[in-house]
Amino acid sequence: MKTYHIAAIPGDGIGKEVVPAAIRVLHAAAERHGGIRFEFTAFPWSCDYYLDQGKMMPDNGLEILKDYEAIFLGAVGNPRLVPDHVSLWGLLLKIRRGFEQVLNIRPAKYFKGLQSPLRDPKDFDFIVVRENSEGEYSEVGGRIHRGEDEIAIQNAIFTRKGTERAMRYAFELAQKRVRRLTSATKSNGIFHTMPFWDEVFSQVKAGYPDVAVNSMHIDALSAFLVMKPETFDVIVASNLFGDILTDIGGAIMGSIGIAPSANINLDGKYPSMFEPVHGSAPDIAGKGIANPIGQIWTAKMMLDHFGETEMGETIMDAIEWTIEKGIKTPDIGGTATTEEVTEAVCRRILQT
Repeated sequence: MKTYHIAAIPGDGIGKEVVPAAIRVLHAAAERHGGIRFEFTAFPWSCDYYLDQGKMMPDNGLEILKDYEAIFLGAVGNPRLVPDHVSLWGLLLKIRRGFEQVLNIRPAKYFKGLQSPLRDPKDFDFIVVRENSEGEYSEVGGRIHRGEDEIAIQNAIFTRKGTERAMRYAFELAQKRVRRLTSATKSNGIFHTMPFWDEVFSQVKAGYPDVAVNSMHIDALSAFLVMKPETFDVIVASNLFGDILTDIGGAIMGSIGIAPSANINLDGKYPSMFEPVHGSAPDIAGKGIANPIGQIWTAKMMLDHFGETEMGETIMDAIEWTIEKGIKTPDIGGTATTEEVTEAVCRRILQT
């Protein structure tokens, strides 16, 4: 029997509620399919840990985590206790960068039973491959002077290596789906980095003649993602552009709170990390109404990463069935509790 050893970091707020819910779903899926099991080790690293220890995780935290096969993260942050830049850079971003999680993958799809703000959402189903290590979110830059002469400089860093590996991953993902890939650019307005992005994309696409490609400026792409989301399949984007597009994806689904994500280490040297897009929602923490769907969908992405795609599809089916049956938490128009949603997903998994 195959055993997956996974580090669980529930983190802050509702993370402490939705991570156990998703773990329960994973165990149900393992019971249904057989042949594998999960062993989770929980770590209490969070803003509460910071208040007690003066740090978000131990100094040797990365060393502790490096031998696990994946990291399953809930939510990070409680600005009433710890400033966001401290909590994020001390835990989430420390793991992403320390473990060379150079890609961020976020899907979006239409769910029957979930009210989209779009008048006619059709049956959209796309995924964004976001470069996760450089681009517009580099740390290079600075500020000088004060007052009316103050200057702030933020340098966007695009390497051929980082750009190409994001694009190759996107092409290979497109080959497994419907063989259609869109590149997000802005070469008509950003003078150096976006023409470079386009050049690399043109060179990489030559190796994938079976994939239909398109390059769209980020402003037009954002508009079309709202107007015609069903026309997209895989989108590859820089760090900033990918961040924007994936929030649009969550919004047109009907809630960013159900969106999952994966932070991928490509060479397997370090574990990848899986986390929902939603925050810690301290206003509803402890009330039993947190939506577990984002964390459960994140578990499905983790299974796909392991190659356990059949088990992942079982979980996806259960998510879709639960939403379509109207078993939903208040944030997406229902009256169910976290426990009731989780129970419905598990019941569907074990009955089908």
